[in-house]
Amino acid sequence: MPRDNVSKGLLVGFLTGAIVGAAVALLYAPKSGKELRQDIKNKADDLMTDAEKHLEVAKEKAINTMNEGKKKAEQMVVDAKQKVEKLMKDADQMIANAKSKISHPAEEKQNQSDNA
Repeated sequence: MPRDNVSKGLLVGFLTGAIVGAAVALLYAPKSGKELRQDIKNKADDLMTDAEKHLEVAKEKAINTMNEGKKKAEQMVVDAKQKVEKLMKDADQMIANAKSKISHPAEEKQNQSDNA
């Protein structure tokens, strides 16, 4: 998330600098009021177009980041399920081995007493 904050800060800084720079350039230029208003309108339109482009890029990056996160989360779930299944199989095998060890001595004792 810190990267998003840096990107947002850069965008705000860029737009602020562009607006201030455009305003200073227009105000110090020797033009008539009509020309000045037209220049201001043109610069405002340019800035809006730039802002829309930057917003679209930021939106695409956000969507890509969310999709990547979703894919990683889904893979983590799959991996976790596989590990749980393996652990369950291992536990079942250990239980079966323990039962086998417990039942064999009892069977051997019974066989020994039957033989005696």
